[in-house]
Amino acid sequence: MPRVRVRGAGIVGLACADELARRGHEVEVVDARPGSGASRAAAGMLSPSSEVWHGEEVLLGLGAESRAAWPAWAARLGVPLHTGGVLLVGLDAGDLSQVERQAALLTRLGAAAEPLGGRELRRLEPGLGRVTGGALLRDDAAVDPRAVVAALHERVEVHADPGPGPCDVEVWATGAWLPRPWRHLVRGVRGEVVRLRCGDPPCRTVRGWVAGAPTYVVPRPGSPGTAVEVVVGATSEEHDGPPVPTLGGVHRLLDGARLLLPGLDRAEVVEVLARDRPATADGLPLVGPAPQGRPDGTGPGSGARHLLAAGHHRHGVLLAPLTARLIADLVDDPAADPHPALDPRRTS
Repeated sequence: MPRVRVRGAGIVGLACADELARRGHEVEVVDARPGSGASRAAAGMLSPSSEVWHGEEVLLGLGAESRAAWPAWAARLGVPLHTGGVLLVGLDAGDLSQVERQAALLTRLGAAAEPLGGRELRRLEPGLGRVTGGALLRDDAAVDPRAVVAALHERVEVHADPGPGPCDVEVWATGAWLPRPWRHLVRGVRGEVVRLRCGDPPCRTVRGWVAGAPTYVVPRPGSPGTAVEVVVGATSEEHDGPPVPTLGGVHRLLDGARLLLPGLDRAEVVEVLARDRPATADGLPLVGPAPQGRPDGTGPGSGARHLLAAGHHRHGVLLAPLTARLIADLVDDPAADPHPALDPRRTS
C-alpha cells in the first residue's frame, strides 16, 4: 500500500484522508491550523440545484452524485443532516425573475424545482416576509461543516509538520492556496458570513434574492424549544488582501436576511467572519494528477506522485464525499483515468 501524505485538514483533505485510511493506506495529514479555512465559514448547503447557473451544468451532475452519498456518509460520521429541501425565493418581481430563470434551467437539465406563490411559500415557511414567489427544491439538504470536520478529526490524526520519512503520494487539499508551480491554478474569492442564534429559526434553508443580491439563511439542526444557530451568507468578492469582514458586506447580508425573514430581528449575533473560497478559472475543482512540475521546497522528494484536491469554490462541503472517492481511486490505481471534467491537467 502506498504511504500517503495529505496536505490540508479542511473538510476535503480530511475526507480524503479518512477514505484512504478506510482502504488500508498509511496516511499522514499535515496542517498547522486544521479546519480553520473555508470549512470554518461554510454554511454547509448540500444544494447543487440552488447553486447551478448557466455554464455550470457539469457541476449539477457532480453535485447530485455527491449529494446522494451524503446520507450514508453523515450516518457513518454520526453527523445529522438538515433535510426538508431548500426554498428559492424572490422578494420582489425582479428578484422572482431570477428564481424563474434558475427554475427553468433546472427543468431543462432534468432537476426538480416546484414553483410556489407567496402564500404557498409562507405555508411552508411561516416566518417569511412579503416575498413574491419562489420554488421548492425538495431533494436538497444542509449539514454543519464544523461538526463534520470535528467528526473526521476524531478519526484522522493531524500533524502541524510533515514527518521525517518520504511518502509515495502527496495529496494537496490546501484550498485557496497551492504551492508553485501550481499556485496560479487557484485564487481566493472572499466570502463573508454571519452566525446568529434564535429561538424561532426557519424550518429549512432559505435562499433568496433581495434587490438582485443573493442571500441564504441556513438553520442548524437543534433540539425542540432551544435556541438554534442560523448561518447567513454569503458575499462573494474578488480581492487582493486577507479575507476580513467588511461593513458593507455584513450590512448587505443582515439587511437581506431581515427582509426575507423579519423574525431574525430578535436573533443574537454570535460571529462574523470571512474566508477565501478557492476558485479556479473555469469554476470546476482540481481533482486528480497535478500538472507537470514539483512544488518548490515543500515536496517530499522526487519519488512522490502529486495529486490535487483543491479549487472547490462554493462546493467543497457538497463535493467532499465524491472528491474523497475519486482521490482514493487514483491512489489505489495509478493507471486509472481521473474524472475528465476535474483533471487538473486540463489547465496545461
